[in-house]
Amino acid sequence: MNSPSPRIRLLILAALTTALVGGCRLLDVVGAADEVTDLSYPVVDTGQVKTYDAASEIAAPDSGQPFYGQDAQHEGRTPRYRSHGDGTVTDLVTGLMWQVAVGPKRTYSQAASEASSCALAGYPDWRLPTIKELYSLIDFSGLDVDPTSTSGATPFLDTEAFDFRYGDVSAGERIIDAQWVSSTSYVAGQLVFGVNFADGRIKGYGTTMPGGAQKTFYVRYVRGAAYGANDFVDRGDGTVLDAATGLLWSKADSGRGMDWPSALAYVESLNAAAFLGYSDWRLPNAKELQSIVDYGRSPDTTDSPALDPVFSATPIVNEGGKTDWGFFWTSTTHASVRGGSSAVYIAFGRGLGYMSGRWVDVHGAGCQRSDPKTGSASQYPLGHGPQGDAVRIENFVRVARDAD
Repeated sequence: MNSPSPRIRLLILAALTTALVGGCRLLDVVGAADEVTDLSYPVVDTGQVKTYDAASEIAAPDSGQPFYGQDAQHEGRTPRYRSHGDGTVTDLVTGLMWQVAVGPKRTYSQAASEASSCALAGYPDWRLPTIKELYSLIDFSGLDVDPTSTSGATPFLDTEAFDFRYGDVSAGERIIDAQWVSSTSYVAGQLVFGVNFADGRIKGYGTTMPGGAQKTFYVRYVRGAAYGANDFVDRGDGTVLDAATGLLWSKADSGRGMDWPSALAYVESLNAAAFLGYSDWRLPNAKELQSIVDYGRSPDTTDSPALDPVFSATPIVNEGGKTDWGFFWTSTTHASVRGGSSAVYIAFGRGLGYMSGRWVDVHGAGCQRSDPKTGSASQYPLGHGPQGDAVRIENFVRVARDAD
């Protein structure tokens, strides 16, 4: 008898998940098969359990109240790890096995070439993770660090499962120099994507520093079946199913930008109107939205967003006067030691920054940064931060829901 297709298995998953999700964190069985689903790309939850208004933590709002529908109010697949006591840990949601320790920093070429000689725990098949694999580890219960002190900060990583280090200030690094490198290069430039588990971002990084020295990164090797491939199906009714993740997406985006509170309210208005026949749409969390990034596409190489062409996307004219595509809000607050006034976005167009007197694609299409939840972009004419990250605030929305 043939096994059911991924689409039929989604129906089975829905019933099983309803029965078991309440005890998900407590499951303790062996290997990759212990997750309830056999989806090829199960998205791990962000770990965010607090709710926020435009500035700080608040009690969870009810439906119909401002700020309802944010990340913490939607239950996902709880991150669960199993330590093997040999320097490795298995992610029980993705099935990937990870290196626990943090070794000396490596250049990108060293990190890639040394994977083949890694024999941790007797396994010969360690590799540098892709950006989607690496981002599966991010934990948005973290608090972005202050540039001058780690006081009050929390890494964006489960530090019970993994070792972590901030940048080595005694060696001339910044506290935030805690970038873990991936194997995913930016298709449009001399950048390699990495995750900064100190400040909770994906950025494209140059592999050389000003002056010609090679930039170095922390490295965490992974092994296991490849994770992160989508399986999109245009259903012909304005929705796109990703049979790999079990998420159903709107084919079109919002067509206009809005601030974060308005984005949450916009989704509620779609639900009230049974948009495309459903009333349980949500503003996707950071990991859900990053799951649909296509890192093989970019404005400069495919004249498109970093997004599969099964989706439609509204073009914009960016700060540098070029045709581009927007930043998209997630429901995830980017909390810091200073509060919760910023929210996470994914850049499907260029990750612009103002440097050396001009706007450049400093972090790449597919980067994950954050914007103030409210305010005016006119307050940031030259961007924000050390690389002049473009600040828009009026960002786009693409809604998602769990597939039936």
